[in-house]
Amino acid sequence: MAAAYLERKGYHILERNYRTRHGEIDLIAQREGIVVFVEVKTARNLSFGPPQCWVNFRKRDHLIRAAEAYLMGKSAGEDNCRFDVIAILLDEKEAQLTHIVNAFSA
Repeated sequence: MAAAYLERKGYHILERNYRTRHGEIDLIAQREGIVVFVEVKTARNLSFGPPQCWVNFRKRDHLIRAAEAYLMGKSAGEDNCRFDVIAILLDEKEAQLTHIVNAFSA
C-alpha cells in the first residue's frame, strides 16, 4: 500500500525490504534526484499510540546506519537523501495513510 501510494506521487521504488547487518529499510525510493528511505508502520488501532510514534531513537539509528550502508554500496552522495515515515491505520472499512516527509535527519 505504501509503495503504491509513493508511485502515485511520482516516486520510483528502488528497493523493497532492503536488509543490512544494521537492520532493514522498508522502502527506498527516488524522486527528483533525492533518495528517500521510508519506514512503514501499520496498526489496526491506536491502543499503542499512532504508528508513526513507534519510530523511536533506536529505530532511527538502525535506519540511518542501514541507509549509510546503502549509499556507500551505491556510491551515492549523502546530500541528496532524506528519511520519511509512512503510517497506516487500518480499520474494518478503510485504511488511513499518513506520509511524514523528512521525518528525521541523520
